[in-house]
Amino acid sequence: MTNPILPFLPLLSFLFSAQPTPPNAHKIHQRVLTLDTHADAPIMLQKEGFDVSQRHDTKKDGSQIDFPRMKDGGMDAMFFAVYTAQGPRTPEGHARAKENALHQFDLIHQALKAHPELAELATTPADAYRIEKAGKRAVFIGMENGYPVGDDLAMLKTYYDLGCRYITLTHFANNLIGDSSTDPDGPIYGGLSDFGKRVVSEMNRLGILIDVSHVADSTFYDVMTLSKAPVIASHSNARALCDFPRNMTDEMIKLIASKGGVVQVNFVSDYLRQPSEAHRAAKTQMRMAFIGKSPTPEMLAKMAVKSDSVAKVYASERASLADIVNHIDHIVKLTSIDHVGIGSDFDGGGGVNGLEDVSEIENLTAELVRRGYSEKDIAKIWGGNLLRVLGQARVK
Repeated sequence: MTNPILPFLPLLSFLFSAQPTPPNAHKIHQRVLTLDTHADAPIMLQKEGFDVSQRHDTKKDGSQIDFPRMKDGGMDAMFFAVYTAQGPRTPEGHARAKENALHQFDLIHQALKAHPELAELATTPADAYRIEKAGKRAVFIGMENGYPVGDDLAMLKTYYDLGCRYITLTHFANNLIGDSSTDPDGPIYGGLSDFGKRVVSEMNRLGILIDVSHVADSTFYDVMTLSKAPVIASHSNARALCDFPRNMTDEMIKLIASKGGVVQVNFVSDYLRQPSEAHRAAKTQMRMAFIGKSPTPEMLAKMAVKSDSVAKVYASERASLADIVNHIDHIVKLTSIDHVGIGSDFDGGGGVNGLEDVSEIENLTAELVRRGYSEKDIAKIWGGNLLRVLGQARVK
């Protein structure tokens, strides 16, 4: 005889596992300044007809960020990442990367100019607080992958003047700055290149934060030796909880903290919980198919389709909101409350069960309250720590 309870087990499981929202979570979320250091909104801005001032639906167009949903979620500030996929390390490849990066900067500036009542460009900690007080969204700019720097150190000043306040030195493959953690051909330099060492010094001089997400371990340690300013990992998790080269070892997390930096936990399932071997192989194969090729809109569209396909096949392995806070807990226990933050990777693969887009970020605050974090702690996690470090980015 069939057990009559069986059809209702999924519902019963949900009811018993769901936890009520702490009554003070909403007020805390409204009072603290919320800042996300890594959002790939420029990927959507490059799509024809996309308007960041209008409300979108994640299920319909894949977008996780727009100004109305930022307001709904109580997201005060985000770093929009100018992302360039790694292409050929040639003069032609670098020229295309610079052109693409400058186009993305322009798209961000155009969107802000068109909607000054909704959002403003922020370049300093004071800007973030001023814009929040005005009831608008603060948009900082970061750069994911130093590929558009090419071999021209002067480009750093160009990007700084356009608002760039951090650069992720590498992405999924090596560039002229240094070795990546995931290049299929292995390391070239054994860390930073000679040019990369000059890049670190110039970023310190200008006040551009050095972001060690995506870099090889050897590159990380070179940066930590050379940088005179605190360093960030704008969207990385703890390798102890999810063993992937993109994540930080406990030793690396402690070293970042010892020099005043901060690790910003991201929302990508692959970096939050250990995927199956088959899932990891599928993701690796997908990435390898695009590394070394010129990052065209067509290529990015194909990559998005393949990524969506893989995600659907392995949906049961998707991480949850609790996994995010597990990584935050781990970093806090290793260091202190002063060295952890949030870098969602929304629009770039971020999103977990319970936190699908920027409109739902209050759910994270609620989970932090459930775990016993105070309002002062939450203010540091959500933005205070990163803004402190941003204020120390320039070395005189």
